[in-house]
Amino acid sequence: MEKSRRRGGRPPHEPDQARRLTVELLAGAAISQAEICAVLGIDQKTLRKRYRRELDRGAALVEAKLIGNLLRLASGSDGVALRAIMFSLRCRFGWSEFAPRPDAGTWRRGGGKRQKLL
Repeated sequence: MEKSRRRGGRPPHEPDQARRLTVELLAGAAISQAEICAVLGIDQKTLRKRYRRELDRGAALVEAKLIGNLLRLASGSDGVALRAIMFSLRCRFGWSEFAPRPDAGTWRRGGGKRQKLL
């Protein structure tokens, strides 16, 4: 009698192009992985294993959209623009209203010239 390679359980999940596109679109719309799994009928572990590239591309699309909106807001001239600029400086450049910038304090003025502190 011939032995089968597989023992029981579900057959392995094989992604197709339509499912890959669905995952990328849903991830790009900031839909949670749990909800994407519910749509596809798969486990989160399977989603991360089989659709890693699509999840990463979708996350990059969301980030690009958010940054675009943030930059649009920051280009204004009202209080919203000021908050958007401050948020951008803190998140992207490490600025803080409570601590000096990371490179602050490495230079000081002395005798009309900037001198590096040791």
